[in-house]
Amino acid sequence: MLCSRKRVNLTALSELKIGRSGIVEGLQLPDEIQHHLMHMGFMPEARVRAVRRAPTGDPTVYAIDGMEVALRRETARWISVRESEEESR
Repeated sequence: MLCSRKRVNLTALSELKIGRSGIVEGLQLPDEIQHHLMHMGFMPEARVRAVRRAPTGDPTVYAIDGMEVALRRETARWISVRESEEESR
């Protein structure tokens, strides 16, 4: 029996372009920071959108779970996301 698997391309949240959305796949951060972010909505399968960047390029504001959260690139690079299926069509 052949099973077709769809290849999922993961990227760091910090690489998401402004206006693009992704689905959170996982967080690879120290427990304290990870729990804090999860309480703000950064949970697996949550939809996140890059809203805007500071003029200097860091931090970036992300919309998630009805809130806007600013994350520095150093933190966002440890959050893996996959491209939102609605945008890949």
